[in-house]
Amino acid sequence: MNNVNYGVLIPIIIYFIVIFAVGFYSMKFVREAKMSKDTEKGFMDEYMTGGRGLGGFVLAMTLVTTYLSAGSFIGGPGTAYTQGLGWVFLAMAQMPTGYFTLSVLGKKFAIIARKINAVTITDFLRVRYKSDVVVIITSLSIVVFFIAAMAAQWVGAARLLQGSVGLDYNIALTAFGATVIVHTVIGGFRAVTISDTVQGIIMTIATITIFVGTVIAGGGIGNIIQNMTLVNPRMITPFGVIKGDMSIIWVTSFWILVGFAVVGIPSVSQRAMSYKDTKSLHKGIKYGTIVSMILLLGMHLVGAFAVTLVGGIESGDLVIPTLTTQLFPSVLAGILLAGPLASIMSTVDSQLLVASGSIVNDLYVNYIKPDLKYDSRKIGKISTIATAIIGVAIYLVAFNPPELIVWLNLYANAGIIATFLWSIILGLYWKKANSKGAIASIIGGIGSYILFSRIWTRPLGMHTIVLPLIISLILFIIVSMITKRPDDETIEIFWGVYTK
Repeated sequence: MNNVNYGVLIPIIIYFIVIFAVGFYSMKFVREAKMSKDTEKGFMDEYMTGGRGLGGFVLAMTLVTTYLSAGSFIGGPGTAYTQGLGWVFLAMAQMPTGYFTLSVLGKKFAIIARKINAVTITDFLRVRYKSDVVVIITSLSIVVFFIAAMAAQWVGAARLLQGSVGLDYNIALTAFGATVIVHTVIGGFRAVTISDTVQGIIMTIATITIFVGTVIAGGGIGNIIQNMTLVNPRMITPFGVIKGDMSIIWVTSFWILVGFAVVGIPSVSQRAMSYKDTKSLHKGIKYGTIVSMILLLGMHLVGAFAVTLVGGIESGDLVIPTLTTQLFPSVLAGILLAGPLASIMSTVDSQLLVASGSIVNDLYVNYIKPDLKYDSRKIGKISTIATAIIGVAIYLVAFNPPELIVWLNLYANAGIIATFLWSIILGLYWKKANSKGAIASIIGGIGSYILFSRIWTRPLGMHTIVLPLIISLILFIIVSMITKRPDDETIEIFWGVYTK
């Protein structure tokens, strides 16, 4: 501990204390929900959706911070450090995340979620397809892929603390993990969204400050670009450092994974269940797109520019903490590094809630102890235990991290997207979509993605996710067309007249 930079560490500790305070503040709402007898899902509605009362600014912040994670603030800039401006261009495909999610799902998704009292994506799928197989497959997929995705976030946070504070990796991992678990367990969705709003503001200020500091230290953007050319001329091209590594067709197809298809990530799409009204939806779209642009462009340019300022680091994932502590006084660096740390925490706590909801709400209550549906107090206790167990599992996975966490994060997200994308979109907008089509699509999507990721990582030069999504869409349509259409009750729920 002799090499610990306490000037950086103290502001981060204060940040952790604030996050704990938000959790304890939100705990009173969770406690009231546990005691509620007004609805059969009083606790789960509060714990998973915060009572569905998000305003436009909070909606934008929780949506953006949920998706823009360690991959965007640690792994993404780390890859830009090695690939140059090409990766910056590619990363900007994530900018319309909020726009696509809220526009594609729109008001219909929120209305139906309220109508059927859905608090998780799997709740929505259960009512739409009336299939235990769909529920079980999607719930297990959430748990497995989200553990991998959350492990990537924990690795990013530990490396940030390791590179900036000087903490041992395992100590940093333990400190971050304990904070996330306690914060999420005691406060639920409301704590997550409140902290997301605070974290979104911190992230924006930190991004702008670090970017400006980098440009000044590098002698201006023009000088930085010239120096990048001296390091490697390909660093200022849109095609990456290694020839053929970032072809036009691969970069274009990458947009499908990090742009449009994020609608299929449950922790992101679940935000579309939780906003207050149409005005909040429209503000969320506007604010979310603006904030995404600032955060993504700023942090990835910092990563690319840092190649002229920072050298000799063991992993690209360490470039942001290393550069920040090099450019700013210790205390200010600690405050600024709370930005990337906030992005990681806001993603992890959201994913942790979704994974916990899958185990408790979608599997345990529905198939093992259905009599607990009306017992908010017991569901609350079980949710606490499940969240803690998942946290421990993530901790164990994160113990031996890969060199660049961006790939682990993208792999997990692609698996989730292959599971959910068409089941959500076609289930919402296509009347003929049925359970058999959904099952064929999910199995075909996951199976082909795992297969291609091992034997054909760039089919026809495209990103691995593209063909599995095409295959799963074709399977969904064909199987749904040749099998029995959904019953009249389902059609009435999803396309009939809704009166509150």
